[in-house]
Amino acid sequence: QVQLVESGGGLVQAGGSLRLSCAVSGRTFSGYGMGWFRQAPGKEREFVAGISWSSGSSYYADSVKGRFTISRDNAKNTVYLQMNSLEPEDTAVYYCAARSRTYYATRVENYDYWGQGTQVTVSS
Repeated sequence: QVQLVESGGGLVQAGGSLRLSCAVSGRTFSGYGMGWFRQAPGKEREFVAGISWSSGSSYYADSVKGRFTISRDNAKNTVYLQMNSLEPEDTAVYYCAARSRTYYATRVENYDYWGQGTQVTVSS
């Protein structure tokens, strides 16, 4: 079984930055594609960013492209989401997800494991 624990959320003013972390434990991190998703109140969970096992490929939702950066440290079994130029529209619970494939995916149903989420609130 794989466990994912997110951290780094909080309250920030518009234009500010946050860095989310997702620590993976329970099984080897090796070979897992990773993704970040978010869910705002009353909305469906949506894809934010994904990264392949080798870090050779990443992909972003249009709404965050150029502002967010996903990265991973396989030696530390951790994936990160650096969020810059935050906007009130970025307010949501952010979830880390893992899939037992080397490549990321953009759909919720393509991931096997999920963290509990971390709240990000951006004030205007």
